[in-house]
Amino acid sequence: MKLRVLARLIQIQRVLVRHGLDEFVTETRLYRPLRFIFLASPWTWLERRKVASRGERLRLALEELGPIFIKLGQALSTRRDLLPPDIAEELAKLQDRVPPFDGKLAKQIIETAYGKTLSEVFEAFDEKPLAAASIAQVHVAKLRSAGEVVVKVLRPGMREIISGDLEVMHALADLAKRNSSEARRLRVDEIVDEYEKTVLDELDLMREAANAAQLRRNFEGSALLHVPAVHWDYCRVNVMVMERIRGVTISDMATLRALGTNIPMLAENGVKIFFTQVFRHNFFHADMHPGNIFVLVDDPSRPRYAAVDFGIVGTLDLRDMHYLAENFLAVFDRNYRRVAELHVESGWVPSTTRVDEMESAIRTVLEPIFNKPLKDISFGTILLRLFDISRRFDMRIQPQLILLQKTLLNIEGLGRDLYPELDIWQTAAPILREWMRDRLSIRTQIKHFRDHLPALVEVAHALPPLLKVAVQKAQDGKLHIGVQPEDVERLRLEIRAGERRRNATLAASVLGLGGILWLDPGPVISGLAPLLIIAAIVTYFIGRR
Repeated sequence: MKLRVLARLIQIQRVLVRHGLDEFVTETRLYRPLRFIFLASPWTWLERRKVASRGERLRLALEELGPIFIKLGQALSTRRDLLPPDIAEELAKLQDRVPPFDGKLAKQIIETAYGKTLSEVFEAFDEKPLAAASIAQVHVAKLRSAGEVVVKVLRPGMREIISGDLEVMHALADLAKRNSSEARRLRVDEIVDEYEKTVLDELDLMREAANAAQLRRNFEGSALLHVPAVHWDYCRVNVMVMERIRGVTISDMATLRALGTNIPMLAENGVKIFFTQVFRHNFFHADMHPGNIFVLVDDPSRPRYAAVDFGIVGTLDLRDMHYLAENFLAVFDRNYRRVAELHVESGWVPSTTRVDEMESAIRTVLEPIFNKPLKDISFGTILLRLFDISRRFDMRIQPQLILLQKTLLNIEGLGRDLYPELDIWQTAAPILREWMRDRLSIRTQIKHFRDHLPALVEVAHALPPLLKVAVQKAQDGKLHIGVQPEDVERLRLEIRAGERRRNATLAASVLGLGGILWLDPGPVISGLAPLLIIAAIVTYFIGRR
């Protein structure tokens, strides 16, 4: 283990001990004996006596340890149902009340990024930060051409700090993987790899600006979510300028109620936004803690969300998205066998898994949650029980789904605070059903074919000589799979059968496309359709050989 990593581990334990969080050190088996050095230090005990509240001690320790630990506290703060109230209240301060860095330093960073003085760019600039987060802070300013804006400035030295902590996380993951079968099943190394990509993306504010622009396009004209406009001329890698949002923070329930805000609608819309982002747009805001969510109450009866901080966004592979949607719908329908089958089909559990046994285990976990309002359902508890089941069936954690799980837990935490009676299942099911119907509709299939038409034209041009060569080889008896050893003859036959099925499927697809194009008049189409139909017939009979 590198000396730098070891030094950081010692520093982490030192901070925990100094803030009176001895129980965390006691649970940390690595270098546990070092705690006695810190406990024996008079300086440590003087520091410990300054703070009484355990929640405040934990918050201060996370702040001192840096951005990655602050983000951990932010994530925990959204789950008040899983935390004691005093700790939840303190961790909530990490959402938008992280200690700021000097405003004069922020001005220097901005001027260096622009190569100009602030007065050349802004008509006014407030040196006092409006809010500070773990990686950046924002200042209110006024552009000469666009009015009031917010300027987001990356904290200095962030890349070096985060790189050091990521190195520690990689070292611990490697150590865990070598010594724990459970860590190998959980794929802790891949989880750290996924987290590294996510957190490093946050250090590029140009990427964040692009994320904001995409999300704004996705919800353009929507009554659900407002995304502030980006001022691209003033964006750099470490500086971003965007429209200022004037709204009520989602956690300020007293103000929302005093304004007569339609809280049930707000809670329901939060669920709709999440599922719309994931399954309609396949592009979702993945850092939805309360510090990043505001409510626009120009019309309290029809409140709208407004989001900020787009450093972390998530997307899904189309296959994962399909399996997730089917899983959700199967759960909504209490079709537990289908849930088990989908886990096997997707490869999330071994192919040897007995579907009936997994079905029974899933039913045991999920059946009690139905017909209950959100206040009686804890996704956190459900996930923990599902993890217990996953160990039994040797289910491997899917690192690409971690952001989605995190966001879903954030949404649940927000919904629980807003309107505990919300039925998340009833709200989400119609959205998913509509998405599945649209995905399988004839219109969508035709659009898919049209989108791929240029590639299909290229294939059509290449088919005649390829088909001619294939037919000649077939006639000469040279169209065959390479010689295989006798002990894999069975495998060869299975591969050949698979090729026949695949060729038949390809032929059917090309034939279907030809039929569709034949019905669609146009100068290119008229000659292409018959060729595709002929190609389909030839492909089918070659595949039958």
